[in-house]
Amino acid sequence: MAIDKVVLAMQAALLSKYGDAGMARIARALRALVSADKRRGLVTELIHLDDAAAMAPYGGPAPAIPDARAVKAAVDRIAAVLQPHYIVLLGGPDVMPMVPIVNPAYSGADGDGDRHVPSDLPYACDAPYSTDANRFLGPTRVVGRLPDLIGARQPALLTRLINAAARAKPRPRADYQGSFGLSAQAWEKSTALSLTNTFGHADDLVTSPPRGPRWGARQLAPRIHFINCHGGDSAPEYYGQPPDVEEFPVAHRASLLAGKVSAGTVVAAECCYGAQLYDPDDAGGEKGIALAYLEDGAAGVFGSTTIAYGPCEGNGAADLICQYFIQQVLGGSSLGRAALEARQKFAGARTHLDPYDLKTLMQFYLLGDPSAQPVAMSAHSLTQTKAFRKAFAGSQDRTVRNLRRERLEREGRNLGKSLPALKSSKLAPADKVASVLEALRRESGLREDLVQLSFEIRPRGREPAPGQARRVHVIKGRRPVIEAEQRVVRLVAIVATEEEGQLLHVRRLHSR
Repeated sequence: MAIDKVVLAMQAALLSKYGDAGMARIARALRALVSADKRRGLVTELIHLDDAAAMAPYGGPAPAIPDARAVKAAVDRIAAVLQPHYIVLLGGPDVMPMVPIVNPAYSGADGDGDRHVPSDLPYACDAPYSTDANRFLGPTRVVGRLPDLIGARQPALLTRLINAAARAKPRPRADYQGSFGLSAQAWEKSTALSLTNTFGHADDLVTSPPRGPRWGARQLAPRIHFINCHGGDSAPEYYGQPPDVEEFPVAHRASLLAGKVSAGTVVAAECCYGAQLYDPDDAGGEKGIALAYLEDGAAGVFGSTTIAYGPCEGNGAADLICQYFIQQVLGGSSLGRAALEARQKFAGARTHLDPYDLKTLMQFYLLGDPSAQPVAMSAHSLTQTKAFRKAFAGSQDRTVRNLRRERLEREGRNLGKSLPALKSSKLAPADKVASVLEALRRESGLREDLVQLSFEIRPRGREPAPGQARRVHVIKGRRPVIEAEQRVVRLVAIVATEEEGQLLHVRRLHSR
């Protein structure tokens, strides 16, 4: 029997966290999800990765503890044998680890301080375990995470999310017609462009300041939320910013969401740490906004685990991957397929990935059941005929998914083979490029003692042709934050691409 969806868990870690009674509650919720999936035409199987008997059909050892290397290997073996359409990672990173990817943009306290990017992307890739971002440029699998609360002793949130996944159903496209678009005022033009690219207009855009964080139920009622604000490490808020002013009023707060989120809402948050999972004890007892959304009825949140980037005007990095995700959801993709398609489109639109593109690809991930399909697809009239129904009785959905997965796997593998690798380099920029970077540094208000990084672009399997050696150079610095109690990080990065001493491209990014 073909398995459409696997729910992967670490039983001992969950048992240690919640005890026998808690595990019994989780098991009941999972049985309800399996039954609900069966009614939807999905065959779902729960696999405890640390259960030797359960893992025997897939070979290799069962990971005894939530170790990322061992869990990644177990997931790969299951995916190779079952080839499921959907992979669900059960729990937060304390019970189902993320892979700690080395951050290519890291530069210490004066720059991007994220040494590693906690990532679920490797689970979506065929490549074996690694902490090198270059190994995971070609995702092929549909993966999502149903999280629980770090530090919790009762599984109330986890069981609530599992039960919500069991109740989920597609809605007409008209139910997702409007949006709640929220932007830091300083990035209003960038967010307006993202909304226009997605909805054809930016009429629903609001900014902070002057608005927020006490949004009413009517304002939050739309089922698409697109948020481009500042975020902070272990912060239960997103923050706004006036143009050209280093002030960060609260724009959105987790504790103010209760009872206002429409069932089936889908959120894309560009913010730094926008979908970070942290212990509420680190934030005065408040959970993050991503979990607050899910707890109040959202179907999924697509966001970042660490410091994210984008321009103040125009689109790039976080802007693009978030709008690609929402666009695919609106087109009828499941949440997990939308995340995979967004990753592939983001990576595939570039000749190479600079350190900020690489970080963006690694850090954005899906919280929610990847098989959930918020927007119903419009069926062709042929599918309503008796002959069609007889020919495809009980198999149509699986057959169509098989064809889609075949295409998506081909796309991902082609990306992994064709996109060049990014490697750190000690080579300084050419004089012409250095002059441009220095001029941009002055005009951007960055200090002279900023961080400088250089990289080589290495084509896969060959040396660059004569006259085509390509490098990327980065200068970046930190801007001061006036309100010390806030968790906002203010980084500005200028990225220049050089080929044989000539400047090919330059852009400026701001930490979200």
